[in-house]
Amino acid sequence: MRKVVVTGMGVISPIGNSLEEFTRAIKAGKSGVSRISVFDTTDFDVKIAGEVKDFDPSQWIDKKERRKMARFTQFAVAAADQALRQAGLIEKDPQGPKRIKSDPDKTGLVLGNGIGGFEIVSESFGKLLGQGPRRMLPLTIPMMINNEAAGNISMIYGTAGPAFTQVTACASGTDALGQALDLIRSGRCDVVVSGGSESCITPFGFGGFQMLKTLSLIHNDEPEKASRPFDKDRDGFVLGEAAGILVLESEDHARGRGAAILAEFAGYGASADAYHITSPDPTGIGGGKAIAGAIRDAGLRPEDIQYYNAHGTSTEINDPTETRMIKRAFGDHAYKLKISSLKSMTGHCVAGSGGMEAITCVLAIQQGFFPPTINLDNPDPECDLDYVPRKVQYGTVDAAASGSHGFGGHNGVVVFKKYQEEGRNG
Repeated sequence: MRKVVVTGMGVISPIGNSLEEFTRAIKAGKSGVSRISVFDTTDFDVKIAGEVKDFDPSQWIDKKERRKMARFTQFAVAAADQALRQAGLIEKDPQGPKRIKSDPDKTGLVLGNGIGGFEIVSESFGKLLGQGPRRMLPLTIPMMINNEAAGNISMIYGTAGPAFTQVTACASGTDALGQALDLIRSGRCDVVVSGGSESCITPFGFGGFQMLKTLSLIHNDEPEKASRPFDKDRDGFVLGEAAGILVLESEDHARGRGAAILAEFAGYGASADAYHITSPDPTGIGGGKAIAGAIRDAGLRPEDIQYYNAHGTSTEINDPTETRMIKRAFGDHAYKLKISSLKSMTGHCVAGSGGMEAITCVLAIQQGFFPPTINLDNPDPECDLDYVPRKVQYGTVDAAASGSHGFGGHNGVVVFKKYQEEGRNG
């Protein structure tokens, strides 16, 4: 079976719009949650979100093209550009040629997106109701649909291999990575650009989530304290937006072109709870199966994993359920694991979370640190594992896993490990 490696990463997030800024923010335990600035929240109970700040799409996309893209697509293109430049697959000069330096027919795209262009839906539907169908945005359909991030990246960089979009709610970004892994292992692709992107901080998106009673309400005046996974005082998740994109390659392809290899993408596991449309199975059996499956697929044992990036949404039901998932999969080793939730800093970025959290695992392996779970001041007794409270910790990370769990009962888990060439010890 072909070994798959990571050669590039890019991120647009509430805590940074470059890999360097993102990494510094994680180590500093920086919150990206703030008062909403993109729409008037007067009529909303929830007034906070993990917004992407200071995003200038002109750094990556020309004016004519970005006018045809929803915000989630712009995020994905920007993060993909960063990742491809780090991988050395396009020119480092931002103004240089965009065409990819690999066989286009063997270069694929698998992106995760849960919701699509919500701001486009909202604007066009408003025009439809207020002014009639002839006033709707001409590109309403191609801008709003989930697959357009993958489509735009393919057109910009000239990739001609498979181009898919995975839609499994909050597990979309992680499941996209799993599908990309299979494309390379099977030989269909040598290179796959993969991850997730999401942007739904709109009145329509917030209204919908607010009606589900899932969002944090009690920290509108202290936004940075609102997302508090595994803390007994949590009261719901904070909606965020982001893109996290990785360049994946077969080991032979990466070594053949002299690429710097960041980590091995070793395993993927997936399952369905078959339980409830929004709530996870409280026993944790479904998620536990996905974790165990990913570890087996990586050819590892539970005790080989040092760090687990939890879904960690900061909701009443999810956090103790995920604790049970981890215990099911890891057994006694669960109490020796370092576990944390990036969402404590970014909020829940839906499909964007899976890509960002996979990148976090690779960074932990590369740089030897355990990201913190900020705001974990009063641990929930039902969440009795080591969630790296409040501050970053340092130590060797040979292997790390990341789990995502979406509405509908979707469970996806990926495993990364330190890259070692065959016949060498590291």
